[in-house]
Amino acid sequence: MARCLIGCGSNLGKRREQLDRALELLRFMPGVTFLAASRYRETRPVGGPAGQLAFLNGACLIETELSPHAVLEMLAAVENTLHRERHDRWGERTIDLDLLLYDDLVLETTELTVPHPRMATRRFVLEPSAEIAAELAYPPAGCTVGELLDNISATHPLIAVVGVPGSGAPEVAAAVADAVMGRVIHAPAPLPLPTRAEAGLPAGGAAMRWRKMLAAWAEPLDRASWDDDPHPVIADYWFDELALTAADDLEPADLAGFEADFTSQADGIVAPQVAIMLVADQAALTERIAFRSRHSHLHTNVFGDLAVRMADVSDCDRAAALVMFQGRLARRLRCLDGRGPRSPKAVITVDASDLGQAIAEATAAVEAML
Repeated sequence: MARCLIGCGSNLGKRREQLDRALELLRFMPGVTFLAASRYRETRPVGGPAGQLAFLNGACLIETELSPHAVLEMLAAVENTLHRERHDRWGERTIDLDLLLYDDLVLETTELTVPHPRMATRRFVLEPSAEIAAELAYPPAGCTVGELLDNISATHPLIAVVGVPGSGAPEVAAAVADAVMGRVIHAPAPLPLPTRAEAGLPAGGAAMRWRKMLAAWAEPLDRASWDDDPHPVIADYWFDELALTAADDLEPADLAGFEADFTSQADGIVAPQVAIMLVADQAALTERIAFRSRHSHLHTNVFGDLAVRMADVSDCDRAAALVMFQGRLARRLRCLDGRGPRSPKAVITVDASDLGQAIAEATAAVEAML
């Protein structure tokens, strides 16, 4: 038997009646034991088409012998019974049932992702879920549902928009900060790409450059000067990106000294509560690299983090290298290479191939946690 956490919401028609009816149908499903239901909370719609009515949101906890995909089919059957229509993403709906957690399972298929990929930053999901299942484990972060809620309830939260050069991290961070009346922190210098073969650096020059980079990236995140402003801070970098890149750039002897410096600097900085991982495909990155090359004579900051070029590398090969680094960065951020002390509990992945859509999705993710 598996314990499943299910989120439920409605903002069309008789909302309370529809939620009550959905829970009643779940209660009498074969192979299901109904354990608990939260109270309903009215919340404003986040993302999706404009002009929607407010939602009623709640959560319920069941125990079941059904497989994860069978639970998904069951929830779809309940939605269909209550005349759920699917038109616009995040649009109005008579009923919405989401499988949030299935025991401690982590699963990602074309049909189903568990845990739910957006639950870690959605207050309208976490508040009712914590009411009935605060101690339920959230495997990706090695924490509980209650701790997820505490995480997004920090007085002065830090959200890191993370991505390789050309992913649009500076542009997305600035747009999100504007939308939520937050403060934006831009990386003091672009993320250096592997440049060990770059001509012109004296012996030890790479190590010195990395020490300067560490100090520059740490200064805006200094814990000692972090204030209690209730608005979020949106940074367009994650400090741990430096550790990944330096490992490709420095010789083993220099890398050991860098890692000691990195640990020292990292101990004094604020770690992000939430990360938004921007993922762009190779075609989009190649196009953006070419854009920077064509417009290098213009005073534009669009994709300005691509201004640092790799020596003797074509645009296509450079984009391929960025895609490879992007995969490593995503694995580290999602703790697949071991959870670090600065790893955020909540990680949202956003497709950044369309920059406008990425801004909309990232903004919705941050608005949902406030």
